[in-house]
Amino acid sequence: MRKPTDKETDFALMKAIQKGNMVAFNTMVNRYKDRLMNVIGRMLSSQEEAEDIVQETFVRVYQHRQSFNFQHCFSTWIYTICLNLARNELRKRKRARHYDITEMKGNEAELAVDPKIPSRLPEVIAAAIESLPEKYRMAFMLRDVQEMPYEEVAQILDVPLGTVKSRVNRARLMLRDKLRPRMEEQNALSKSTLLAVNLL
Repeated sequence: MRKPTDKETDFALMKAIQKGNMVAFNTMVNRYKDRLMNVIGRMLSSQEEAEDIVQETFVRVYQHRQSFNFQHCFSTWIYTICLNLARNELRKRKRARHYDITEMKGNEAELAVDPKIPSRLPEVIAAAIESLPEKYRMAFMLRDVQEMPYEEVAQILDVPLGTVKSRVNRARLMLRDKLRPRMEEQNALSKSTLLAVNLL
């Protein structure tokens, strides 16, 4: 018996959700919450704000469940909702930061630094990804971390397919350049350790 694809499973859950089935809704939440947190967490760099955005995303999904178009992937729909909410939050931050800066006098005020999102990725790689400009980071996260098809990433980010491929390639090159010094450092350390062991 053929195993249902993720798309087919999502559609089955959405049909149940449209009928008000809360068990199906909770299943959908558990299916996507970690994936969304992994992306939005790197976008906002704040655990609390990322959790709020993801929670609001699922509220929107349930509120607008009847408007879901089964001609499109559910994953595209939910990521689009979540990223739009995150972008709105970033715009609010920029406005608030501009206001705070204009109100500052001398060095009396200090900007708070949000805690970083814990990552399943190695710390060095996670830091390198977070340092990428947003447009490259989002394309890379969706394509290489979430392993979405280029076409779906293009729909979510609302940019041409060629632009997505260009951004992903650019992100990979930037990460390679950022990680190369650390890799060389690790290689040098390994050689030094081996030399020391041989001298004992």
